[in-house]
Amino acid sequence: MSLETNSLLFAVKRAALEAVNASKPFALSFGKVVSVNPLKITIDQKLTLTPAQLILTNAVRDFTVDISMNFSTGSALAAEGYGHTHKLSGTKSVRVMLGLKTGEQVILLRANGGQKYIVLDRVEAPA
Repeated sequence: MSLETNSLLFAVKRAALEAVNASKPFALSFGKVVSVNPLKITIDQKLTLTPAQLILTNAVRDFTVDISMNFSTGSALAAEGYGHTHKLSGTKSVRVMLGLKTGEQVILLRANGGQKYIVLDRVEAPA
């Protein structure tokens, strides 16, 4: 390749890289929950995210789910004629309580040029 072709390729690569960096594509960040109501997460000392900027996944929020079941409860003694059992069957609604708590560290995915952050999960399992 000639020197001119190399210079042109270098310029195109540099322009493409600058365009990608300027658009702020997805990037992982870590934050800390500083408030739950309203939800506020700090990424660093200068940036605190509010509910309008946050998208929550089911891993970090409370939600209700329907489950189907068909089983019996009871003790080991029930099989021998002692104690009792209860039959559970049908569809039941269950509330899954995974909402964030103050002080938790979270993993965020920056999207839309830094305007929105998806809260993927917490760093440690909830207590």
